[in-house]
Amino acid sequence: MTQHQDNRPPLQDPAYQELMELFTEKNYWQRLQQIFHGIGKPRDSREYKIARVELQRQLAPALAILLPALCVVLLAVFANAKVGNDRVIETEILDVQEIEDLQEIIEREVLPDDIQPQDIVFTPDIAMNTPAPSPTTDGPMSPQPAAFDAVMQVRSPVILRNIFGSTRTAGTRGQLITSGGGNAATETAVMRALRWLKTKQNPDGSWPPNKSAMTSLAILCYLAHGEKPGSSEEFGDTVQRGIEYLLQSQPSNGQWRGNYEHYIATYALCEAYGMTMNPNVKTAVERAVKLIINGQHVTGGWDYGLKPGDRDDTSVMGWAAQALKAAMMADFYSDPEALLRASKLSVKGFQNNAHPNGGFGYVGPGRGGLTAVGVLCMQFHGAGNYPEVKKALEFMDTWPPVWNGSRPDRRLAKDEKPPAIPGVPGPSTQYYYYYATQAMFQNGGSRWKKWNEGMWPEYVKAQFVTEKAIADPQGVMQDIGWWENADHAGSNQRPVMDTCLTALQLMVYYRYLPTFKAVDMPAEVVATAQDSADIQVDVNL
Repeated sequence: MTQHQDNRPPLQDPAYQELMELFTEKNYWQRLQQIFHGIGKPRDSREYKIARVELQRQLAPALAILLPALCVVLLAVFANAKVGNDRVIETEILDVQEIEDLQEIIEREVLPDDIQPQDIVFTPDIAMNTPAPSPTTDGPMSPQPAAFDAVMQVRSPVILRNIFGSTRTAGTRGQLITSGGGNAATETAVMRALRWLKTKQNPDGSWPPNKSAMTSLAILCYLAHGEKPGSSEEFGDTVQRGIEYLLQSQPSNGQWRGNYEHYIATYALCEAYGMTMNPNVKTAVERAVKLIINGQHVTGGWDYGLKPGDRDDTSVMGWAAQALKAAMMADFYSDPEALLRASKLSVKGFQNNAHPNGGFGYVGPGRGGLTAVGVLCMQFHGAGNYPEVKKALEFMDTWPPVWNGSRPDRRLAKDEKPPAIPGVPGPSTQYYYYYATQAMFQNGGSRWKKWNEGMWPEYVKAQFVTEKAIADPQGVMQDIGWWENADHAGSNQRPVMDTCLTALQLMVYYRYLPTFKAVDMPAEVVATAQDSADIQVDVNL
């Protein structure tokens, strides 16, 4: 009996039991109990050490459960979050002049003989016969850092800031077409025109016949519709090749040759940089804008081909002013104060060509079709409420929106002119109306409504259409369309110029927001012309 007590079986030995417990699998609750029991023991005790090891062992499966669960919860939260729509920047039209009512339409009469426009003979073409510079035949070209390849992934100031707002996105474009007075017919005509332009692009990326000017106008059309390299499936390559042509054709001194070419090319590249943020475009257009600023006369205007002097040509000034406005909105120019001074001084230039009874002349005061040029450009440069603009708009109220040219039901013979219509400015009606449509839209109100109701049906009906002429990216055959007007201006550029200027009018609903607010610039900048006469420019717009 004594021997049995001194030689207990192994299972009754405490040390042996403790050792065997290490090989015994505990359930989860036993381990949890062991952790709580040992965690409060002294740090050098065996219970505490076992509890700490067990706690470390339990953390891994706990995290494996908790982390995926947390991710699922977060995904559910974000999935249910409200997706915000494209924000349309609110705009404000200050002191808009409106006619009393649509029923009280101003009679469209021929102006009395004593105030007939004196500048009606508009001799210069928008894009002259002088051939555009060629990369191989027209002298040295400006060096380019690299090929223009698509678009940098940076949000564009042209899309986000001020007058452009978010107007050039598909969703917002649809909203603005409806609110501005457009419709499915106007947008269909625009799409036909963009597809027609695509079929007319040269292998080198240009459009004929004056490559610099026509390529610039075509690029402006595509950009106005929000088509840009890297994002437009149907037209992105077309736009990219057009921009590449302009970059490669820029002469080494930075100035495109011709009477109008430099101003129009600069305008197009300013918008192109604003929508692509491509550094190659910035390099080229920085120099081009500087040339326009340096070429401005002390009187505020410009002449053909940046010629110095005091001949302020309203038609040339129109393209220069549009280029400066686009540069201000793209917000890239290295000397914004100089750009702002040029903007304010340009207002003085247009004022010099303003007629006391309302209107703008060719190279001096007058009341012809160039009135619309002066109105739009003064609106663009913060002078939309000036008396010269208000009087000019009253004069423009006598202009009926018409199509002056060929139509599908009657194509005019070469050099044939349609019958004169009382009140319609000539001889470059559709060129003048390119500015008039934008000016009326900027003014807004019943004046714009009246103009638009007459304008868009005329333009849509006047478009020539070829059905099922080009395949879209999905392989569906689509119609193409173009216009042929009877203007004197740009007659040697027909029909590319006619199509571009008309399409831009039908995109007026979303191309720019109607506002007279100035582009954000330092408030402390004082626009004072730096010349011997020390001309002071009013900045209190």
